[in-house]
This record gives sequence, structure tokens and C-alpha cells, in this order.
Amino acid sequence: MAASAFGQCNLLPRTASVNPQQSHRQLYSLSFHRQSVNSSPPALSFTQSIGFGSAIERHCVDRNGSDLIKTDAVRQLNGSVISAKGHRFAIVVARFNDLITKKLLEGALETFKNYSVREEDIDVVWVPGCFEIGVTAQLLGKSQKYQAILCIGAVIRGDTSHYDAVVNAATSGVLSAGLNSGTPCIFGVLTCDTLEQAFNRVGGKSGNKGSETALTAIEMASLFEHHLKPSE
Repeated sequence: MAASAFGQCNLLPRTASVNPQQSHRQLYSLSFHRQSVNSSPPALSFTQSIGFGSAIERHCVDRNGSDLIKTDAVRQLNGSVISAKGHRFAIVVARFNDLITKKLLEGALETFKNYSVREEDIDVVWVPGCFEIGVTAQLLGKSQKYQAILCIGAVIRGDTSHYDAVVNAATSGVLSAGLNSGTPCIFGVLTCDTLEQAFNRVGGKSGNKGSETALTAIEMASLFEHHLKPSE
């Protein structure tokens, strides 16, 4: 078995000239020891204490990237997908390719129902096509009436470059709507090469992407409402 490297990192006290007013602070030097071992992947441990505020301990093990650095001082903020009761949502739906977009809408509405969102807390706004989704979502977001905006549409590739133009406009439009309004705007526009691919994504073997969009909206609404809401 090939030898691997093991490193240990320690903080050691050292003396140095400091400002008399700060003489109570103890300085540290950093030492690193490396040796060869014939065992499992390398580990790195790091501990810091006196003179640096509250103690923090970290441990990172490289096991094919599966383990992450953990710190006692870091808060982790997550949105909840347990229930969305009390949250309001708007759904912007493109009428073009409505054979697809109606099924995406049905999937989103069914998911909202399963997560306790009341019908009166959902507004559905129809627009002619995907190109018009962005500006509509931005105005809805700026109204501050909704916790998240779903953007639903379907673009099927044809024989001309019109497909690329519409896809780029829809993508940048939804992104800009979220950035400019401060309200999560969820991208739920299908971009498919064929009609068959689209049908597979509205209840076929690939599931219903409208439902996935609604779940994303619920999680982001919770994250913003409970953790990222601007202080008044």
C-alpha cells in the first residue's frame, strides 16, 4: 500500500513586542508537522483559543470529498419544505405551448395544495410567451405581496435560431427579476429539443417540473422569511 502524508497543525505561544495597551493579548505562531503513514486518507486538525475570542475547533478529512469542514461558530441557514401555510405565491405562466405549460401549472398547484398553501394565497398571471415572463415577474416581486414568484414556460427547438434568442431572454429575464425585486423568482421554463422531451417533463418519466418549481419556491420563501428578511 502506498504511503500517504499526514499533517498536524498546531498554534504555539511566542513572544513579540506589542503595544502596552494590548500587552494582555498572547500571540501565537503556527507550526506544521508532516510525516508519512501507511494508513487511510490524510486528516487536518486545527484548534485556536486564548486571545482570539471564542474557541473554534475544525476537523477536515479528505475522503473523496465527502466530508466538509465543520465549525462550532458557523450558523447554517436553511429553508423549510415542511409547510408553506401563510405564504403567498404568484405564478407567471406563458400561454405559448400551453399544452405543456398548463400541465406545469397543474403540477405546481397540486404541490402547493399538498404543502398547505391556500388557494386564495396563489395568483396566476398569464402572459403571451416566455419573453414576457421576466418583466411581469419583476413587477410582481417589487409589489412585496408574495414570498416567491414561479416563472413557468416551455420553449421547443425549431428550425431557426429563434429558440436560442427566446431561451436567453427568458433566462436572463427571470434572473434579473429576482435580483431587481429582492423576491425569489424561480426558473420553471422548459427548454427542450422536441415535444416528446417536454411531455416527459410534465408528468412523464422525468416527473413534473412544475411540481419541482413549486418545491423550490416553498424552500426559498421559507429561507427569506425566516433568515434573510431585511430588518425594519
